Amino acid sequence: MEDNNRRKFIKNVGIGAAAIGVAGLAGALSSCKGEKQEAPKEEVKEAPKAEVIHWKLATTWPPHFPMLGESADKIAQWVDEMSAGRLKIEVYAGGELVPAMGTFDAVSQGTVQMGHAASYYWAGKVPAAQSFAAVPFGFNAQSINAWILSGGGMELWEEVYAPFNLKPFLAGNTGVQMGGWFNKEINSMEDFNGLKMRIPGLGGKVLAKAGGSAILMAGGDIYTNLERGVIDATEWVGPFHDLKLGFYKAAKYYYYPGWHELGTAFELMINKDAWNSLPDDLKAIVEAAAYKSNIWMLSEFEAKNNAALRELIDVHKVQLKEFPKPVIQELRKLSQEVLEELAASDPASKKVYDAFLAFQKNIHAWNKITEEPYQELKDL
Repeated sequence: MEDNNRRKFIKNVGIGAAAIGVAGLAGALSSCKGEKQEAPKEEVKEAPKAEVIHWKLATTWPPHFPMLGESADKIAQWVDEMSAGRLKIEVYAGGELVPAMGTFDAVSQGTVQMGHAASYYWAGKVPAAQSFAAVPFGFNAQSINAWILSGGGMELWEEVYAPFNLKPFLAGNTGVQMGGWFNKEINSMEDFNGLKMRIPGLGGKVLAKAGGSAILMAGGDIYTNLERGVIDATEWVGPFHDLKLGFYKAAKYYYYPGWHELGTAFELMINKDAWNSLPDDLKAIVEAAAYKSNIWMLSEFEAKNNAALRELIDVHKVQLKEFPKPVIQELRKLSQEVLEELAASDPASKKVYDAFLAFQKNIHAWNKITEEPYQELKDL
């Protein structure tokens, strides 16, 4: 009996072991055949969305004004594209959010984060700022870029703007401008006596020394004032703009060269607190957009001015005139006096003027063996 029980126990153990072995083999075979085994589910977390920063940009220009207002629009567009929408800039034309000539204060005080203008508009607040836009008989576009970006000018500009909580960038250039529109011929210096002319910056001070009255006004007001005789003359930029603004309907004579603005630089100024709040990559994007605007604007003017000039002359019968050489020589002399007086009256202006003169001497020496001979070759 005991032997029979022993044999049954061994038999049952063997059957159980076999069953376990078959089950294990089946599991192994299933794994070999590639049957999916369910893995424990992990919780998937969504990446946090990037913060979107909203800024306001006030300009001194009419809405979407060609080249100038467009430049501000494009800066906003380029920043949006390069930042993948992380920095959104809303552009306001002069007068839409703040008065055109209130842009400097608005950015300085943080009412808006950015401003687009020409620094000579702030001569009454920051006399030294004028040199970073245009100096009569001074730098052309190529030279002012060289001075500001590579010749120490930017460091001086930042120093001048620091007390106003502003950071400046180059953001455009007109190239050489025209001398302006006049309702009478300029044959001698006596013709400037009593002349009321819209002309900003240091050029306006030279006109005042010549016996005229320099009047500063926003671009959108010029035509009406010229047509009504509130002013006798105006300078603006050059043929492309002047054609669109219709100045040929309000003045008879179109003079050249633009002795007062040989390559006017425009600025993108940023409130320093707002600037410091940006991460480094957005700072780099804003800077890149400003400098892209700098070359874009100059290229637009250079490409389009001559065709517009031909239309003014051939279609609208504008009388194109060159300032007489004695007039240009006297204006140069008066310009020198204005610059020396400015330097003597303001320590910051003297520091900027001394640096300007040193770089001008350097660049003129180089131009004498490069640019000037090339101009002579073109005239052969």
